[in-house]
Amino acid sequence: MVASQEEVLGKIYNLILNPHTREWERYLLTKAKDALENSGNFKEQIAKLEAELRPLATRNNLTPDVTDFYQEITGQERASGLAEDAAHLVTDPSNQERAIFAGGCFWCMVEPFETHPGIVSVLSGYTGGMLEHPSYDQVSSGATGHVEAVEIIFDTRIVSYQELIALYWQITDPTDDGGQFQDRGAQYRPIIFVTNASQRRIAEETKQAVKDSDRYSKPIVTEIRGAATFWPAENYHQQFYKKQPKRYKAIERERRQFLKYQQLKGTLRTGLRRSKDT
Repeated sequence: MVASQEEVLGKIYNLILNPHTREWERYLLTKAKDALENSGNFKEQIAKLEAELRPLATRNNLTPDVTDFYQEITGQERASGLAEDAAHLVTDPSNQERAIFAGGCFWCMVEPFETHPGIVSVLSGYTGGMLEHPSYDQVSSGATGHVEAVEIIFDTRIVSYQELIALYWQITDPTDDGGQFQDRGAQYRPIIFVTNASQRRIAEETKQAVKDSDRYSKPIVTEIRGAATFWPAENYHQQFYKKQPKRYKAIERERRQFLKYQQLKGTLRTGLRRSKDT
């Protein structure tokens, strides 16, 4: 639990004023604030607020910032994300570069890159749209123009952009512009955001190689765009595979099964074509 009543009230005030807090959450927070300001017993009121938030928390249905607050008042450990955020705010130092990939739900786009040698940091976020400082709820509406994406900072002495984009093609479905796998909607479409001319050349060459492989019966629809402002997602979404391992593994299992099925179809397709050509 946070240290003092003053700190708790400060956090509650901020959440009440936060435009991304939902009305029901704001109602509960305002009720707790009023009780604490009217000399209500601190521990009793926080316990009551925790109990009222618990049903939504257990269904993962609190907004991200309220989730962070709930974890604090219940004594759950959470990563601050400050170190990762700081790394992404610094202009790329020598021997470092950044790559930005959108390939469906960002929950499943972090681990494949973060566990790869040469990766400095991976940040989940939103990009490609016009709305500034978007929230998860706003992006999920599909009306902001943003997509869920990951920004990857990598050490060019250890791993190349070519290697990262090769991994990207392996873990996404380049034929689906209506989403990715079980995630549907414009916010999940696959896009490669390039940060310089070299990245654009590599992205276009590898996209053409995917087309030329003839592994897919449908057109390759993954877009290639210049990088736009990258808005970090709320703390709840950062390193989701570590925070919610069971839930992550269930989602990732479905993606992996689909990719294996698609890979098998591609192998059969190219095998049949070769047999016809001989």
